[in-house]
Amino acid sequence: MSRLQPAHSAWRPAHRAGRTVRNVSNSAGSGGYEPGPSQVQSVDRAIAILFLLAQRRVAGVTEVAAELGVHKSTAFRLIAALENWSLIEQDGERGKYHLGRGVLRLAAATAARLELPTEGRSVCRRLAAELGEAVDVAILDSGEATHILQEYAPSAITGRNWLGQRTPLHATASGKMLLACTDPVTLKEVLAAELHPYTSHTVTKPALLDAELARVREQGWASTTEELEIGLNAVAAPIHDGTGEVVAAVGVSGPSYRLTVESFPGVAAHLVEGAREISARLGHFGQGTRQPQ
Repeated sequence: MSRLQPAHSAWRPAHRAGRTVRNVSNSAGSGGYEPGPSQVQSVDRAIAILFLLAQRRVAGVTEVAAELGVHKSTAFRLIAALENWSLIEQDGERGKYHLGRGVLRLAAATAARLELPTEGRSVCRRLAAELGEAVDVAILDSGEATHILQEYAPSAITGRNWLGQRTPLHATASGKMLLACTDPVTLKEVLAAELHPYTSHTVTKPALLDAELARVREQGWASTTEELEIGLNAVAAPIHDGTGEVVAAVGVSGPSYRLTVESFPGVAAHLVEGAREISARLGHFGQGTRQPQ
């Protein structure tokens, strides 16, 4: 995304993949807005509206239509779609629009991901020392859990390195935690896809997984018992950003003879407390999820 130019300069979006979107501020004199491929034309125009409002602060349908070089009905339809997602909102002045709270939520989620390794490192190091096992942080990334931070217990034998690894959502504690808190569309897609059996303990029936995710939401933490690998157990808790959205999961994993099923509630209590501390550092001061039961 490009930096906005000064108010007196023409706005230009970033160059991407060898193509340039035309200068929307000159659309009236250059024959109108020239979109990219037809299948992304509406997306291009909607993004142009967001940048236009970022520059001008407020604008009406007539102004937007003129800048894009489209009919007012097209501009209104695009504005309505953006408004539906709270990306823009109607200003106090009738017919004018400004950027909405949805943009702030997106910005906060992005900032939270960028800050997670920095803000979570000391907490994960402490948790690893308390629990005697490796502790890591994972985020939801293109249908999988990507592990972006890991700290080892100082006195324990070095465990498996999860840093940078991508793991399945349905067979890991962090993955289940992220999946339990994701949007309905993503959840539906995961449940509709084939759930690969990594071990004989992996939950592969959508109805059973859906029921387990409901329990995860209720108790505020997730766990797996030899579902990714035989002999490997794990527990995870959710990390919230400043808007209250779950943006990551902090988890602990270890051999099943050390990280036993009986120890899960106590381990979860540590993780939930640590997750709340990381969340607070990201700007979240709400109650979050329930205490472990």
